[in-house]
Order: sequence, then C-alpha cells, then structure tokens
Amino acid sequence: MDWVTFWDGAHSIYVNDRHKMVHYQRITADIVSLIPDPSSRVMDYGCGEALGAPTLADNCAQLILADAAPTVRATLKDRLGGEPNISVLSPEETAQLPPASLDLIIANSLLQYISKADLKALLAQWRGLLAPGGAVILADVIPPNVSAVQDAAALLTFGAREGFFFSALLGLARTAVSPYRKLRADLGLTTYEEGEMIALLRGAGYLPQRLPKNIGHNQRRMAFRAVL
Repeated sequence: MDWVTFWDGAHSIYVNDRHKMVHYQRITADIVSLIPDPSSRVMDYGCGEALGAPTLADNCAQLILADAAPTVRATLKDRLGGEPNISVLSPEETAQLPPASLDLIIANSLLQYISKADLKALLAQWRGLLAPGGAVILADVIPPNVSAVQDAAALLTFGAREGFFFSALLGLARTAVSPYRKLRADLGLTTYEEGEMIALLRGAGYLPQRLPKNIGHNQRRMAFRAVL
C-alpha cells in the first residue's frame, strides 16, 4: 500500500463525526482567510474530502479540487456536481490547465506524503499555471523535530477544546494498530526545516515567507506563502 491507496480507501483517521466536522470547519476558515479577493481562481491540490468546498467556492470565482485518489474524486463529483464554479480534476488534468489560469494554489497536509523531488516538480508546474502575482500556499508542513507524540498531544488539545477529547483518546489507540501507523513506519513522512523550505521555494523561482499560523489545529507544523 502507498499513501494514495490509503487515502482512496476506508480509513479511521478521524476519531468521530464531530472531529471530522470541526477539522474541516477550521481548515475551511483558515483557507478563506488566505484567498486574496472574490475574483480569485483557486486550486486546492490534494484536497481530500473537501467538506468545506461550497464555502470556499462562495469566496472565490473558480475553485478547482484536485486529488490523486480516484474514489475521492468520484465522491466529490457526486456531491458537488451541481456547483457551477467548482470542478474536480486529477493531477494529470491539472497539468493541462491553461497557463496563468490560477491566482492561488493551496497544498494543505500534502507535502508529508510526497517526496521532495515530487514537490520540486509540482512547484515548477504550478509556476506555469499561476498568473503574475499569484501565490502557492504550502501548509501543515512537518518540521523534523515534531514527533508523533507531539501530533497526538495537539489532537488531544483540539479534542478538549472542541468536545471530542475521550473519542480522541480511543482514536489514538486505534491508530496505533491501524494501516496509517504501519504506513507511517514503513514509508515515513517527508519533513522540512524552515530554512530548507525557504531555500527550495526561492530556488523554484518564488518569493517565499513563512506564515505566522499554520492551517488547521496543529501549530507545531508550518505554513508558507510563495508568490510569483
């Protein structure tokens, strides 16, 4: 199994429905705050279930949801097919978009699941898709010194604040024997030092900065804006 196969199948990464709901509410609100203006053309790359997509679409002119998992894309198309300014694409289809057709590309909680070489290739591809002054947001980037224990602590803190603390405890116990845990042990997660990410983005032709807040609940992880 690889990461795409994992996310394409049934999994228990969310401890209950409450966790899933508030997770997507927080992410959606954070992304909305980063959309420059209502005329923006936005792509959420590696979007997952994108439960907040209608809200995002209300705050921009065009929303492209891109994901490598076929079942995820099919579910998105079934759920959002009636939304006039939302489209669902595969990574291969995004590569065929017209030049300068996007103003903002968001990759949230994606980088840990792809190689550094793949990220460099995506950054080069995205440069061609962005209009002048457009930007890439890379969020939920994991530094090397953030451990699974610290991620668990962040989840428990989030659970205590949002009313699913005890479910989070049980969920962590399930995760310890889940396919996610095995994949994390076998494949690892790609991590970046802050300076390494800044240098990588500069080398790819962007003007980068680390944002003061990460997208989502885990503030031990990092977010970056890279502008053309």
